[in-house]
Amino acid sequence: MSTVEFTMLYDGDCPLCRREVEFLRKRNHRGRLAFEDISCADFQAEKYGRTQQELMARIHGVLPGGEVVEGVEVFRRAYEAVGLGFLLAASRLPLLRSLFDFAYSVFARNRIRLGRLFGNRCEDGECRH
Repeated sequence: MSTVEFTMLYDGDCPLCRREVEFLRKRNHRGRLAFEDISCADFQAEKYGRTQQELMARIHGVLPGGEVVEGVEVFRRAYEAVGLGFLLAASRLPLLRSLFDFAYSVFARNRIRLGRLFGNRCEDGECRH
C-alpha cells in the first residue's frame, strides 16, 4: 500500500482548478497524492493555520508532517507525487523560479476571469459545475 506524500488543497468551484486536479487524479496511480476541496461547506481552514480567504487567494498543499506550502511549490510537489516532476524541474532553477512564481501570482489573481475565457460559466466569483 502506498503512502500519501502530499495533499493538494484546491478550489473545487474553480473550473481551471478542477481541470488540473482531474489531470493529476488520472495519473495518481500509486495514491501518493491526496486532494482536499477547500470550497466544501465543511472545510475548516483553521486546521492548516490559515484563513479561508488566504487559502482561496492562492493554491496550498500540505506535507505529511503538516507543513503548508503554497504557489508553484504545490505544483512541483503534486507533479512529483504522480511521477511527472520532470515537467516542472526547470521551475526550480533560480532565474526561472522567479518567473514561474510571478506567472502563477498573476494567474491566481485572475483565475476566475481566465476561466470565463475558456468557456466556463463563472460570474461574480461563483462557478457552476
